[in-house]
Amino acid sequence: MFDFGCLSGKKIAYATLGCKLNFAETSSIANELKKYGAVNVAAGESADVCIVNTCTVTEVADRKGRQAIHKIIRQHPGALVVVTGCYAQLRHEDIAQIPGVDIVVGAEYKKQVVPMILMAMGQKETHISQQDNGDDKLFFPACSKGDRTRYFLKVQDGCNYFCTYCTIPFARGRSRNGSIDDIMWQVREVEKSGGQEIVITGVNIGDFGRSTGEHLIDLLRQMDEVKGIQRFRISSIEPNLLTDEIIDFCAHSRAFMPHFHIPLQSGSDEVLKLMHRKYDTVFFRDKITHIKSLIPHAFIGVDVMVGCRGERPEYFEQAYEFIKSLPVSQLHVFSYSERPGTKALNIPFVVSPTEKHERSQRLLALSDEKTKDFYNSFMGTVRPVLFEHSRTHRVMTGFTDNYIKVETDDNPQMYNTVQMVKLMEYNEKKEMMKGVVI
Repeated sequence: MFDFGCLSGKKIAYATLGCKLNFAETSSIANELKKYGAVNVAAGESADVCIVNTCTVTEVADRKGRQAIHKIIRQHPGALVVVTGCYAQLRHEDIAQIPGVDIVVGAEYKKQVVPMILMAMGQKETHISQQDNGDDKLFFPACSKGDRTRYFLKVQDGCNYFCTYCTIPFARGRSRNGSIDDIMWQVREVEKSGGQEIVITGVNIGDFGRSTGEHLIDLLRQMDEVKGIQRFRISSIEPNLLTDEIIDFCAHSRAFMPHFHIPLQSGSDEVLKLMHRKYDTVFFRDKITHIKSLIPHAFIGVDVMVGCRGERPEYFEQAYEFIKSLPVSQLHVFSYSERPGTKALNIPFVVSPTEKHERSQRLLALSDEKTKDFYNSFMGTVRPVLFEHSRTHRVMTGFTDNYIKVETDDNPQMYNTVQMVKLMEYNEKKEMMKGVVI
């Protein structure tokens, strides 16, 4: 039996790296610990337990994970240190050798973090959780709420795609999801707490239903009926899984915002084949065209990877021109990173770090141009903005329905509310638009 009382009053420190999914999972672990009396450590205090939730999407992510582990051990000497997440899944033995680390829990077993802490309290020996991906049905529900305005709700985990450059299927396992009933219970809990916006997260959201025999569109329809939630956003969805049915639904729904985030990765058909992606540029363009035909004011963000193996100069130029021709609003640009165990390592032609950097800079400049054009096209118009709690109490910020960031004079009475706002010029830092509440 666990001694649940051993956590009462214990101070917990958290460090989370990587995607929104990780932040949602850390939040769920924190909520469970709070049930047993644990509290978040305050600035300047020493923690009794430290939890580091890691990422491994790139070599840089691995390095940041190691740095975060060493830093938290230095900051909280004598604390019980738990390392979990994708880096812990793939490099658990290496992490276990770090002096000061007590428990290593792979991404597949995050649900076991709290029981393992309970077992380890009072002990000082390293525990390594089971690391295989044998149980593809294991789904760890998670929901985070950095503030009371926007929540991140995990509906799916894992991936079956095995793109040649990616370690995520090895780190997070095969695709699986919670049931619609269980997820809707979480949605209603957010509604009760006063949350106004839910961002749906997952590793491969469009694959929702694989482990329960359900369909994403049915989940979206049920979410749309929860009247207390004013906004839903789909964080990222593969182009081949973003069906016309989903696009049509979002175009006419009550609460799903005109905002899509779609991974492209490359605008070269040759590179897409090397990556083992499941679409070509013709398919991708048709998908963007369909969105814009139904929702012309939609914000569309696109993931692009540069410098992957096999991306010869002429392929990059093809990709650049293709992306330039698309009516998208923003690019999320990533440099390819060599990952052990991936099939990409067998592809000839390696792009130098210098060339990766130059290609990234060109795409980032293109992204800035596209975002500026998108913002400017709405200057002088009136759009609904959900305002967040101000950190400075000088100005408050929020996002329009179509994801334009807006600032205006601070007014605490408008926090966590949707207001109609006239969009004006850019602010001084050119990072968001000024707005006037109508």
